[in-house]
Amino acid sequence: MSLFKARDWWSTTLGEKEEFDQGCLCVADVDNSGQDKIIVGSYMGYLRIFHPHPVKPGDDVQAEDLLLEVQLQEPILQVEVGKFVSGTEGLHLAVLHCRKLCVYAVSGTQGNVEHGNQYQIKLMYEHNLQRTACNMTYGPFGGVKGRDLICIQSMDGMLMLFEQESYAFGRFLPGFLLPGPLTYSSRTDSFITVSSCQQVESYKYQVLVFATDAEARQETVQQKLSSGKRLVVDWVLNIGEQALDICIVSFNQAVSSVFVLGERNLFCLKDNGQLRFMKKLDYSPSCFIPYCSVKEGTINTLVGNHSNVLNIYQDVTLKWAAQLPHVPVSVKVANIQNLKGVIVTLSENGHLQCSYLGTDPSFFQAPRVDSKEVNYEEFNAEMKELQKIIREAMKTQDILPQSEKRRDLIVTAEVSPDLDAESKAIDSEVKAEVVPSVTVKVTVQSRVTAQKPNLSVCVQAPLAVTCDQFIFNDLEPDSSETVVLSVFLKGNCPPSELEGNCVVSCSTPTELNPEGIPKVAQCKFKLPLRLICFPAQPSKSANHKITIDTNKPPISFLTIFPDFADPSEDDQANVLGFQFLTGSKITLLASKTSQRYRIQSDQLEDLWLITKELTLRLEEHFKKQNCKDFACTFSGSIPLQEYFELIDRHFELRLNAEKFRELLSERAVQFRAIERRLLTRFKDKTPAPLQHLDTLLEGTFREGWEETVDSAISSLLRTCLSKSSKEQALTLGGQLSMPKDTSRLKKNISLFCDRLAKGGRLSLSTESATQQVTVVPGGCSTIPESDLEERVVVLGSTATFTNHKHAAKQKSKPDIYSTSHPALPVCLRSLKGRPC
Repeated sequence: MSLFKARDWWSTTLGEKEEFDQGCLCVADVDNSGQDKIIVGSYMGYLRIFHPHPVKPGDDVQAEDLLLEVQLQEPILQVEVGKFVSGTEGLHLAVLHCRKLCVYAVSGTQGNVEHGNQYQIKLMYEHNLQRTACNMTYGPFGGVKGRDLICIQSMDGMLMLFEQESYAFGRFLPGFLLPGPLTYSSRTDSFITVSSCQQVESYKYQVLVFATDAEARQETVQQKLSSGKRLVVDWVLNIGEQALDICIVSFNQAVSSVFVLGERNLFCLKDNGQLRFMKKLDYSPSCFIPYCSVKEGTINTLVGNHSNVLNIYQDVTLKWAAQLPHVPVSVKVANIQNLKGVIVTLSENGHLQCSYLGTDPSFFQAPRVDSKEVNYEEFNAEMKELQKIIREAMKTQDILPQSEKRRDLIVTAEVSPDLDAESKAIDSEVKAEVVPSVTVKVTVQSRVTAQKPNLSVCVQAPLAVTCDQFIFNDLEPDSSETVVLSVFLKGNCPPSELEGNCVVSCSTPTELNPEGIPKVAQCKFKLPLRLICFPAQPSKSANHKITIDTNKPPISFLTIFPDFADPSEDDQANVLGFQFLTGSKITLLASKTSQRYRIQSDQLEDLWLITKELTLRLEEHFKKQNCKDFACTFSGSIPLQEYFELIDRHFELRLNAEKFRELLSERAVQFRAIERRLLTRFKDKTPAPLQHLDTLLEGTFREGWEETVDSAISSLLRTCLSKSSKEQALTLGGQLSMPKDTSRLKKNISLFCDRLAKGGRLSLSTESATQQVTVVPGGCSTIPESDLEERVVVLGSTATFTNHKHAAKQKSKPDIYSTSHPALPVCLRSLKGRPC
């Protein structure tokens, strides 16, 4: 806040409830009388011309100060004064409307009575615009002498150039999104603007001229609508913020410069786009104007801000600050009544003021303090009421407005509780005798008119659907469509998850957009475990084992796995066997004396699905029991060694497959010659062996699992799991290629698990910095078989649940997949995408 305020020399308020903006103020000798006039246009269409006279403080403005006031038919976007009429070098007034450009001559008649002179405007010519205008600039484009040309920027990014009474041509700005400030530099004969990409761009006038299409000149109407080629930028400077205004400064004693007022900075550029200097502003600016400085080689700049303060800079040095009675949206410097350097400011509500810099202090007086006593009982009652409202709002957790709760487009999926009596599997690669399938019924409901609805059903490979795309006819309001499909296991390996996704898209017509606006709705559905496995005899021993600890007594498998357990078999209450359609077996055991479960199999990658299914079913069971503190934990060590062996095995298969692919490529020419002969013989019916040649060469052996996982983990290590800013500065290569070996991948996985174990979080939020460090046991040793039946659970000192009594006291419900070693579910889930 400035101590001194601007000295009020003359001021007035324009109209009532009128709005003004940056281009609504202009100071020039509009009537060619040799004295500056103040021209103001408003969004209400009023055009006013003032010639102020000094008044004493407190006196009203004299009537003769207002030379002209006329109401035009359209809002006034911008007013400028220049040599806009051919055949004369006199100054004329250009008024820009939304769809029209008008040029007027302003003249005055000597008055014969005491009411003074009379002023009037005469329309010289006008241009009806085919595009909505945003702003304009003018100047001697192309170096013409004695006249000014006008360039208008439209809202859709077209520069429309007018050679006074005639339309010249139009060109579109490349990469345009939103219009920005526009100005013209006569020194370089260039148009300078700031694009929505937050960069200053310069376009040569000659580039616009030479890009003109000669044939399009004849079709004037069509040219105004769609003609014009995209421009090539002369130079670009990224300023990193949006710009409020641009000014070109060219004084005798100063170097020609381009001034750009940003949202937080003031930039000064050379003609070629190089940065001369930059001033960081500690306030939000509203307008500015550079003007001549008394010191040679420097430029003064007036910058108004939203704190009602006008700052005066000499280059980057703040020389003065004066307080204004309003927030200026436009500022000019004028010579009025032989008084040089009058500062003219205009606010958005029409406060027009002429002022000069002085030393009248602006003293701040603190308001009187209300001595009314505080009613604490009333305050407490109000606080309780507000807290009640906050609690109710937190319960509902509404993230959408009330109007969005009634969705116009809904898609639902219903999975049949039983497998299909007759399997619908098609072209399955599974070697089992019967490949089961399950029916999914998808219903699309629309409460409004839906044009061209398209339904997509997605499941993750190796699962497949009998039909994944459905195209419906247009849906009428409150109508629905239902389709039925089947899901089955197509590939000869277990899937990564038993979930599917339905997505429906359509267009909904509106009054403003009859062609329709896009709408998308989606839903997920869960597939039964019986789709990919069936009950089998449990195994007593296995190569890989995982023990899951819980804080609740063990639940009988007859309760949580009724679709696999046989009630007539008593031993299935604590032990259960599964066999995938691909042949591998998994055994699930529940401890009789402790609150633990074990999942074991001969293959590490087969543990994930049963582990996930167990935790989900346990969560559903205790949720029905209204138990909110149930949780699962894992206290063992991460089987990284077994995991790395699996990666090496897969990578070796990839290397062999790559060699085989290279061999096929060498023989491809011979295969093609045979193919052409067979095509001729079979008349365009390609034999089955050759149909898969391209697949063998391009698809089957070009899996990118290792490089994809390595890139993803490297990204996590340098973002949310980084330990220093130096790691965050590292950049990853954009092109993925097959690595020479797996050493880098295994190193990154080990480092990834280590940082998770030390308290790292897979989140970029600030909460991750406050997490408690978790210490876990090292090594890769398996858990002894006897521990499942006899050993008491003892977790690490800083584990999620130190003992079951502590777990029962937790108020908030932890994640069902939370473990004392956070890397376990990550490692298991990473096996989901393993190739077959």
